Amino acid sequence: SSPHLVQVRERIRINGQPISKDLFNKYFWLVYNRLEETKDPAHASMPAYFRFLTIMAFHVFLQEKVDLAVVEVGIGGTYDCTNIIRTPVVCGVSSLGIDHTSILGDTMEKIAWQKGGIFKPGVPAFTVAQPERPLEVLRERAQERRCPLYLCPELDDFEEGCQALELGLAGAHQRSNAALALQLARTWLQRHGCQGLGELKELPPSTELLGRPVPLAPAFRLTDAMIQGLRDTEWLGRTQVLSHGPVTWYLDGAHTTSSIQACVRWFRQAALSQDKPHDGSEVRVLLFNATGDRDTAALLKLLVPCHFDYAVFCPNFTEVSVSNNADQQNFNVTLENALTRCLENQRTWTRLLEEKVGQDPWLPSPLRVGGLLQPTPTRGSLLLVPPAPGPLNSPALVFPCLAQALRWVAQGRDPHLAAPVASGAHPHPAASSGAVLLREAAAVHVLVTGSLHLVGGTLRLLDPALSQ
Repeated sequence: SSPHLVQVRERIRINGQPISKDLFNKYFWLVYNRLEETKDPAHASMPAYFRFLTIMAFHVFLQEKVDLAVVEVGIGGTYDCTNIIRTPVVCGVSSLGIDHTSILGDTMEKIAWQKGGIFKPGVPAFTVAQPERPLEVLRERAQERRCPLYLCPELDDFEEGCQALELGLAGAHQRSNAALALQLARTWLQRHGCQGLGELKELPPSTELLGRPVPLAPAFRLTDAMIQGLRDTEWLGRTQVLSHGPVTWYLDGAHTTSSIQACVRWFRQAALSQDKPHDGSEVRVLLFNATGDRDTAALLKLLVPCHFDYAVFCPNFTEVSVSNNADQQNFNVTLENALTRCLENQRTWTRLLEEKVGQDPWLPSPLRVGGLLQPTPTRGSLLLVPPAPGPLNSPALVFPCLAQALRWVAQGRDPHLAAPVASGAHPHPAASSGAVLLREAAAVHVLVTGSLHLVGGTLRLLDPALSQ
């Protein structure tokens, strides 16, 4: 799977666990040296990062003699380097979203065409409810490739009587993923002659699916192991909640418009379901970053209705100097580029709030403060505040790295994080008034989203055991 959150070993798991450091080391050098020895001397180049790890994963699975390999496509499908398996047992396409547009195309139809590239002759494929046109594109791709394609029923259709199926992952979108996983699992188990898979349940065609171009797969009676598997599912960085005293962190690696919409629905429900503090003082903070060619303005606009008191922007670097953390280095992005993007996000957020105030007569007119760029005397401690005047009661702040951003948000109230440096590191009125509110609030709810790499860096700092 990709990307990893904290350590690169997460990408290659056996029986749910990342392979050990010793195994990773052994197979990495074996594959690296073999490729180095056999590469074409005239066009001497090694595979790029993702391609190398894909080759290594296949090698690990073969050497460790796994019974079943689940391979997640990197980007798209048709031209992805994972798409070299000629006859997989089964294929699945989850809910489509607009992402990686420079590679896959800028419409859902173009993206559906790329995703359908994993279909193989005679190999069954499943997908979940999709918009009409993209679903037609998937059907056309399946017909081209002589691949039987089916639509998954909803997870609720698998429920027996009034027994609701519990899912370890929160969010309605995860129930769609779970329905797909059940169909893929059953297909593999059937192929291997497993008994006791439960009877198929013929469903009455729902009005929603009538006239759809793809036939609906039947639901089936789930085994006890499947029910337990759904209930015990964990996947770090997806609708994950960490309660650290008065500070509750909500982590979700959403980075497309559809996934941010799902994230907002989950966060509002999860944060609102918490018991309200007796004195009512609750502060909501957004920690956001986005990478690649994503339309950050569109993503941020979807987050405005959550009514955050503060929006904090920072690059995905855990520290200003990342030399001691090879797993989270990205040599394609400089700190300067990343900070420029954060400043753009900060300006966008401020503008979105101003527009919202203009549209909503009940919102108080924000106080104005002079904004400026202020480095501080402390080495490596840098706080960037709006270069244009911005509202003081909903400030947007930029920090040069995750560690500083998290320390400011937590204000020494999260036992896993040190308190922020007090020696004039945050001289701006918005930062200092915010620090007081954060220190005194009975509850602080922090949503971290926009990038899986941002979520991974946050997890590394909030749960050091994950780096072991």
